[in-house]
Amino acid sequence: MVVTWSGAGAIHELAQEIADCRICRDCPRPGSASLPHEPHPIAVLSDQARVLIASQAPGMRAHKSGVPFDDASGVRLREWLGVDWDTFYNPRNFAILPMGFCFPGYDAHGSDMAPRRECAPAWRERALSLMPQVQLILTIGSFAQKWHFGNGAVRSMTETVADWRSILDASASPKLLPLPHPSWRNSSWLKRNPFFERDLLPVLQSRIKLLIS
Repeated sequence: MVVTWSGAGAIHELAQEIADCRICRDCPRPGSASLPHEPHPIAVLSDQARVLIASQAPGMRAHKSGVPFDDASGVRLREWLGVDWDTFYNPRNFAILPMGFCFPGYDAHGSDMAPRRECAPAWRERALSLMPQVQLILTIGSFAQKWHFGNGAVRSMTETVADWRSILDASASPKLLPLPHPSWRNSSWLKRNPFFERDLLPVLQSRIKLLIS
């Protein structure tokens, strides 16, 4: 599912191209295996949303349903944002641009693999250029943080998120705010890092309320 808000023009054309993309299956990067299943690109492009969620890659449930964050991680993310289902999936409110548009498959331990490396070089700059109205980018997880912060993202995800206030204050428009992945596997991380819920979430929810009002 590649959704666009406006339904016409360059952003709609890009959405159609992404929906038809088969790079990771037909032309994988040298040294990488082909995607082990039929690609099912998932993203939400919008020329009105002022908040962009730079996520990792769809999970298996999203792959099957075509709905991004259609799992327990999505429940937690919406709680972090302070929004309900309808608000979250309204493309006037949120654009969703994963680092990899397709579910990458499972590794030997049954965990989701890293986002496919073909996606970001092929699509990301173009997609972002067509959404100049975005004022806040939520970088979820280390893959999104390394891409959006460039050479400065040499720290661990924990160190990056812990430095959220400096990152938010220092970034020009659009503002950048690093978040951990909302997977329930990160519950222990949240317990070890109480600053996230105590300090970061109130600021996040305040900004979201302002930007989608």
